[in-house]
Amino acid sequence: MDTETFVYAIPLRTRFRGITVREGMLIRGPLGWGEFCPFPEYDDREATGWLATAVEQATVGWPAPVRDRVPVNCTVPAVDPDRAAEIVRASGCATAKVKVADSSGSLAEDLARVAAVREAIGATGAIRVDANAVWDVDTAVRCIHELDTAAGRLEYVEQPCRTIEELAEVRRRVDVPIAADESIRRAEDPLRVAVAGAADVAVLKCTPLGGVRRSLTVAAAAGLPTVVSSALETSVGLSAQIALAGALPDLEFACGLGTLALFEGDLVTESLRPVDGWLTVPTAAPEPDPALMQKYRHPDADRVEWWLQRYERVRALLDGA
Repeated sequence: MDTETFVYAIPLRTRFRGITVREGMLIRGPLGWGEFCPFPEYDDREATGWLATAVEQATVGWPAPVRDRVPVNCTVPAVDPDRAAEIVRASGCATAKVKVADSSGSLAEDLARVAAVREAIGATGAIRVDANAVWDVDTAVRCIHELDTAAGRLEYVEQPCRTIEELAEVRRRVDVPIAADESIRRAEDPLRVAVAGAADVAVLKCTPLGGVRRSLTVAAAAGLPTVVSSALETSVGLSAQIALAGALPDLEFACGLGTLALFEGDLVTESLRPVDGWLTVPTAAPEPDPALMQKYRHPDADRVEWWLQRYERVRALLDGA
């Protein structure tokens, strides 16, 4: 696929996943733009899924949706309690996903953050936490008990440990539902990951899984209630995630697709931000605004070249698959 490419750099409002600037690429195909934005820690082989999603979006589009809007949670980074409460109140969402275990020994800060979120979201709101697979089993069990108390009941804990076996052991030892994220999307073959005994919820990120159609197949194979979550894309890439949420046969939980609130800007004039906790399902990817593309064009020529070379390597792998 011969394409036009564009490399962007957009500052984040708060440090998230260890970064303060989100970098990525847009690629243009016959249907418009797709987004290729694997994080630096992903090697070329793992990044092929991210490129496949962009290619699907730019060349063939997505399956027809079965709903016209999806519920969304707000995302609370590892911030102080006052800022956490502010994020929740401003979001209009009835569900909050709170980042925890951002650093060693952060439990006291995590507990204060979760308690502030509970106060802000009210007694009927749902709170889920995400540990990004950093705990061992015993630490996970201890922290989950304390966080559940601080939250007045957690909806679920996302990826408390790294492996499927560890998730299964944690699940046996706590009363809080467990969600699998990295265990699915970073598996060698997500279609063959047996998560049913290790988790109660499957968290799917369409972007690294290789597109909407493949993600629907992974969701069916997982056999669990599914939550669609962002991989920290601009509105261009986020549109594919929302399309997946719109196409799932069942959608029992709010989805983690309100992440544009973490960005200082966007490449689209009418950003895909939730209104009163809901996002409208798009039928096509939004067109980036030329003025915003100019504003957020990556200023570092060496970094632009790094992205272009990465794209060519990953494209060669994808074409040869």
